[in-house]
Amino acid sequence: MADILYKEESFRIIGACMEVHKKLGSGFLESVYSEALELEFKKIGIPYDKEKKQQVYYEDKPLNKYFRADFVCYNSIILELKAKKFLIDTDRQQTLNNIKATKFRLGLLINFGTLSLNYQRIVN
Repeated sequence: MADILYKEESFRIIGACMEVHKKLGSGFLESVYSEALELEFKKIGIPYDKEKKQQVYYEDKPLNKYFRADFVCYNSIILELKAKKFLIDTDRQQTLNNIKATKFRLGLLINFGTLSLNYQRIVN
C-alpha cells in the first residue's frame, strides 16, 4: 500500500479548516474564510505563506508569469480555497494545474460553502 503524501501535515491543515467551518458555518465569502484560517494557522502553529507568488514553469523553464496561491503550508502544500455550493471539475483542474505548473506534489482543494466542509487531495 502506498504512503499518503504529507499525511500528518494534511491532517493538521484539514483539521484547522474544519475548526474554521465549525465556528463560521457556510455562507461567507472566500476572503472571510481565508482570514479566519490564517488566524487558526497562527494559533496552532501551522507554517504558511498567504497569497505568496509561485513561480510557474513550462517544460522545466521558469516563466515570467506567476500565480498567487491562497496558502502554501509547510513549503510543500498548496491550498486552494473556495466558498461555493458545490465544486466542479474546473475547480479540481485548476488546483491540479497549479501544482503541476509550480512543481508542487500536493494541493488541497477546500470548499467552505457547503453545510459540512468539503475537501479534496489533489496529487501531482
